[in-house]
Amino acid sequence: MLQQTQVKTVIPYFNNFTKKFKNLTALSRSNEKQILKMWEGLGYYRRAKNLLACSKILVKIYKSKLPQSINEIKKLPGVGDYTANALLGLVYNKPRIALDGNVKRIFSRNLNIEENKINFDKLIEKNKKKLLITARNADFVEALMEFGALVCKPKDPNCINCCLNKTCKYFKSNNKIKRIKYKMIKNKNYDIFCFINKKKQIALQKNSQIGFLKDFNLPKIQESNNFSKKQNWKFLKTYKNSISNLRLNINLYYKFSEKIPPKFSWFSLEKNKEFIPSFTKQIFRQVSTLF
Repeated sequence: MLQQTQVKTVIPYFNNFTKKFKNLTALSRSNEKQILKMWEGLGYYRRAKNLLACSKILVKIYKSKLPQSINEIKKLPGVGDYTANALLGLVYNKPRIALDGNVKRIFSRNLNIEENKINFDKLIEKNKKKLLITARNADFVEALMEFGALVCKPKDPNCINCCLNKTCKYFKSNNKIKRIKYKMIKNKNYDIFCFINKKKQIALQKNSQIGFLKDFNLPKIQESNNFSKKQNWKFLKTYKNSISNLRLNINLYYKFSEKIPPKFSWFSLEKNKEFIPSFTKQIFRQVSTLF
């Protein structure tokens, strides 16, 4: 849940989730529809799907235990080098370094070398006798991540009070490396077309054309560079939305209709037991002003 999401946002979701699913077996017996509904509003829904898939594999194949081999862990859905190393350190206290953006920044600044010029795997392997010298490996994995987030921060690092400033080349240098911005913000224009009826329902479909919400319920939506009026559709409003590194400029259109294309289904604008992503809920809020 914490991947690319702030702690304060995650806490209520985490509490509700762990209250509902008290152990791995309970989670593995649930279904995707139920998991997505509980995840609703948190975003990055692939995390929820991967979590469910992992629980089923761990219960069925590994008797509810995390494998101790990094190669086996990386076979689990959605698990890469970072997560696998973090799990080995945190769960089994193995000497590992989980390389996320915070940890890479610590090494980069300590050497005063830009991150994209460092082979981190070789660097760690070359210096592992100096780095991995504690018996408290689980604490070390977490401490590195927290140190990068709280002390060696992306902006305004607390270099004066940093315990590493005696050896840190970034701190000592007059020619400090610049911070790398990993996410490039992309602006996109979209036209969204909503079929609605007098029962306060909106027609949605499983849309595979829009990558950021593939396979989720959406109205008719298309990328557009021409925000002109659309024939046979009534213009409602223009608004903005953001998903990950996308900044979306949206023109919203609607029409009242009792008949909808075959691939669409009616959804209530007010009450839904189905999972509805936040992007679609925002559309619901805009369209609801018509009633």
